Amino acid sequence: MKAGTRSLKRILIVDDHPLMRKGVAHLIEEEPDLEVGGEADTAAQALNLISARQPDLVLTEIALPDRSGLELIKDVRVFHPGVPVLVVSMHDERLYAERVLRAGGRGYVPKQEDGRRLLQAIRKVLAGHIYVSERVSAKILEMFAGRRAEAADSPLELLSDREFEVFHLIGEGHTSRQIAERLHLSVKTVEVHRANIKRKLKLPSGGEVVRYAIRWTESRGADGTSPG
Repeated sequence: MKAGTRSLKRILIVDDHPLMRKGVAHLIEEEPDLEVGGEADTAAQALNLISARQPDLVLTEIALPDRSGLELIKDVRVFHPGVPVLVVSMHDERLYAERVLRAGGRGYVPKQEDGRRLLQAIRKVLAGHIYVSERVSAKILEMFAGRRAEAADSPLELLSDREFEVFHLIGEGHTSRQIAERLHLSVKTVEVHRANIKRKLKLPSGGEVVRYAIRWTESRGADGTSPG
């Protein structure tokens, strides 16, 4: 038997994959202190449901059909500042966890983690804490300690969250059309982002953007650091 309705913590699930939503919903409904407070497959639908259902926590993917999950976090922070957001994403946490926290998110859980770890993260965020892996936590502490001052000076910090997503996908070898399909954008919009990336990184050509992005992505995969 579940606890009284008033004591249940209501979780809103935001993901454009129905099977993922169903799996997370089943996990939550098995818990005596949690309940599903709604499901959304777009950022716009999520914002409407937050107003209507008043959840205690929002779980969201980064890649959504209409807007980035990072942009959703920023919107929730403005329009519903009392509602924490926890990201559950397929993206590498080394690339996105810090951006999630800067956007106002309260934690990051890779989709590869098991259900027990997700429930642990949910309860930690509901208790008012931040949840990230030990690796990300150590990295953040090193930054505050001044040991990674060079990271703060990275030119990639100049990129918007969407530009960074595009840059990451370029580094994985995707074409503009493939990126557009992946991020649910027009090819023209992706080309605008590529032009902005070239300008902000002060690179002479689109080919140099591709080479820099590939080198950076390979470096991250090898040792967790970006190229100079």
